[in-house]
Amino acid sequence: MMKKTWLLVAVAVCLALGASAAVWAQDYPTHSLKVIVPLTPGSGADIAGRIVTKYMTAGLGQPVVVENRPGAGGQIGTMAVIKSDADGYTLMVQSASHAANSAIYKSLQYDPLKDLVDVAILGMTPYVMVTNPKGPYPSLKALVDAAKAAPAKIPFASAGVGSSTHLAAEYFTQTAGIKMLHIPYKGSPEAIRDSSVGITSYYMAPINTAIGLIKDGKVKPLGVTSAKRDASLPDVPTIAEQGYPSFSIGLWFGMWAPAKVPQPIIKKLNAEVNRVLKLPEVKTQYATLGIDPVTMSPEEFAKFVRTEITTYQRIVREGNIPQQ
Repeated sequence: MMKKTWLLVAVAVCLALGASAAVWAQDYPTHSLKVIVPLTPGSGADIAGRIVTKYMTAGLGQPVVVENRPGAGGQIGTMAVIKSDADGYTLMVQSASHAANSAIYKSLQYDPLKDLVDVAILGMTPYVMVTNPKGPYPSLKALVDAAKAAPAKIPFASAGVGSSTHLAAEYFTQTAGIKMLHIPYKGSPEAIRDSSVGITSYYMAPINTAIGLIKDGKVKPLGVTSAKRDASLPDVPTIAEQGYPSFSIGLWFGMWAPAKVPQPIIKKLNAEVNRVLKLPEVKTQYATLGIDPVTMSPEEFAKFVRTEITTYQRIVREGNIPQQ
């Protein structure tokens, strides 16, 4: 009888807590939100995040402030989010590097699947391989031929060790059967800058960070990483159609929260992000940057993230890439 009584009490408490969380979510938010981007200003995630959060401000009725905290492959900013109060007022916007980090680092400061909860995907975009327009690589074939002639000597840029741009480039070297020298930078702006002047041979840039430079003739595109040509760069061939039919990889951006944020708040944030992604003005801004708006439920996004983690682990394993 005593056990039954305690069981009934436990059920009642759980129901009460669930109801309390639901009521809390109805009132949420009551003050400003902070979104930490653990990457440099001007990175793909930073650009997409600022577009989305701008319109979330109106939808939520509270300011949504973006703060960049780059460093250690995104770990510094990510830890700041994890250590924050689990009340839904501190969030993270990150790129596919969130999934790549667990593959490239021997030991992260955090568990990406346990310390964070997947809120929403913000969009997807291909990478575009860019090089110095006056440099020695007028085509993808010229780059590959040069790399075969000088194994592990020709440098390529990335936005940091373990970043998605790093592993996308490593995936290409595996596919092409070449070896190149990896030069990690602090972020995307620095990586694309040095590739544009020929300090490095190329950078696998997110389209949204490179499209303006491509149109201004400041970098030369050698190919996009999607299976089909991208609508924002219709004259740029895919890497697949240049002799690597199996090659396809993309960049994506997402939003996360500390693990213990109540589910009703996660669902409210997810609904708000999905609302923003359907706005005509957001679709227009995304289109000019080569980003496809994608909507998923929290559960769908969680499944997607886990699949991406597996993909990057395979790239690291098959490429014998040393873990950091």
